Amino acid sequence: MSSRQPLLVVGDVLLDRDLAGDASRLAPDAPAPVVEVADDRSRPGGAGLAAALAARAGREVTLVTALGDDPASEQVRRQLRPVLRLVELPLTGTLPEKTRVLAGGRPLVRFDRGGGTPGEAGPDVAAALDAARAVLVADYGRGTARAVAGHLADAARRGPLVWDPHPRGGQPVPGARLVTPNAAEARTLTGDDARSLHADAARGSRL
Repeated sequence: MSSRQPLLVVGDVLLDRDLAGDASRLAPDAPAPVVEVADDRSRPGGAGLAAALAARAGREVTLVTALGDDPASEQVRRQLRPVLRLVELPLTGTLPEKTRVLAGGRPLVRFDRGGGTPGEAGPDVAAALDAARAVLVADYGRGTARAVAGHLADAARRGPLVWDPHPRGGQPVPGARLVTPNAAEARTLTGDDARSLHADAARGSRL
């Protein structure tokens, strides 16, 4: 996966938003910091971030994800289309948004909203998946990988497929070249909750 061959990224895109500023006083009606917002930045997150980073490194990247008709989906389209090829599944509902409030560069609180259900893959999605020779699955548990699992299993037989799982996502397809769960995700995937380096090594062998 370190070569410059075209890369197909599959997964759930989010919209990440940062409201950043300074907090030098508390609100008069509650012991809560008042953040004077100086910067409001939005960017694709989740699988969108992984695909954008790969594209910036010089790869030809195709991203298969679910997007809808809501403002967050439109913003993601505007930011991703100039840097990669975007192939969409329909999304019923709204794109998930994660808004972080930062004071002095440190997070104070995060607000999450939105969330939809990916629909069935159309012919363009199937064609992109069937033509893939190197695949990264960035599963954030929102259903995109599950919706195209059959195509991903076929892709794993043709070339390298790396799967970054999520506790709320589906099982990686058979034949995945590399699966990269963190400790909590590995415990969920195996049903083994033991906490030690030995247990982590055993879970890795099982997976």
